[in-house]
Amino acid sequence: MSERKKSYRGIFLIGLLIIATAVGAYFLSGSGAKSGMSAEYESVDIPFRRQGELFFTGGQSGDTLAVIDIEVADDDRLRALGLMYRRSLPENAGMLFIQSMEEIQSFWMKNTYIPLDMIFVNADRVIVTIHANTAPLKEWSYASAEPALYVVEVNAGFASRHGIRTGDGIAFSLSRRDQAAP
Repeated sequence: MSERKKSYRGIFLIGLLIIATAVGAYFLSGSGAKSGMSAEYESVDIPFRRQGELFFTGGQSGDTLAVIDIEVADDDRLRALGLMYRRSLPENAGMLFIQSMEEIQSFWMKNTYIPLDMIFVNADRVIVTIHANTAPLKEWSYASAEPALYVVEVNAGFASRHGIRTGDGIAFSLSRRDQAAP
């Protein structure tokens, strides 16, 4: 190989190394993609919006076990977003997902930073499945054991703290007034 070709090859390799270093530094500095998060949500803690109230009731007794403020996800966009990208959820609050049809429901925790209890409820408003203490940021599915029309997500441990079990029920009222939680 001629000296001239060796010289050009060396310059090319040095240039390639400089470009690779710059690209790596760009992504490591945080300016590049971050864990696949949408730039629209990556640094924003979306505030809770009170849109109603939900009661957990004892199966046989009908006694009120707990009451929470709810935010409602009742269309495809809201159901897809759910509680993703949020950093906190008030203790006595949760999200009520109203599905379009009663069937086996399956949820995941992708881009969800808050550990949750997922409570699956059938069309008769009876709790059919509880997945307690779901792992944040995981992409595996948590599915209902039976068809469900509603899913309630609350902070992890909520169901246990309030004695909520399968066979218990829910009742809710919607205000639809977007109110920031206190």
